[in-house]
Amino acid sequence: MHINRRRAVCKASKQTRHAALAVLLLACLALSCRTVASQEAHDAAADEAAIRALLEQQEQAWNRGDIEAFMEGYVRNDSLRFASGGTEQRGWQATLERYHRVYPDRATMGTLTFDLREVRLLSPRWGIVFGAYQLERAEDRPSGLFTLLFEKRPDGWRIVHDHTSAGS
Repeated sequence: MHINRRRAVCKASKQTRHAALAVLLLACLALSCRTVASQEAHDAAADEAAIRALLEQQEQAWNRGDIEAFMEGYVRNDSLRFASGGTEQRGWQATLERYHRVYPDRATMGTLTFDLREVRLLSPRWGIVFGAYQLERAEDRPSGLFTLLFEKRPDGWRIVHDHTSAGS
């Protein structure tokens, strides 16, 4: 009887250790999930700030009359799509040439103001921005809306799709 009792105590002790180990593992898992979630939240805030900063840099470049610096916000390859005014451009070089053709001098460029109405991260790699723009020029004040699709690439966030429409 003494041996059976000792086995029962050992068995109960083993079960208690296993239960304690399971609780410890669950606690560690819960803490690691919380840490990952907070890191993702931090990364999301940093990514949103990076997208906003890129658009601020574009606005400043435009207002200096520097179309090439403005274009640094776009992905520099043939996959770029730019749609505006019922036309579509494919590729970085074609988009740059369009900007030079439509805005041949500082006067036609005017002063650009962006109104970022929504910056949303779709995933750690993709983001979308909806906003409005206004150009202030001597003769007029054209304005409109835009939707930009951003991709996080090795060189940072870049616009891969730009759909801009003019207001009436």
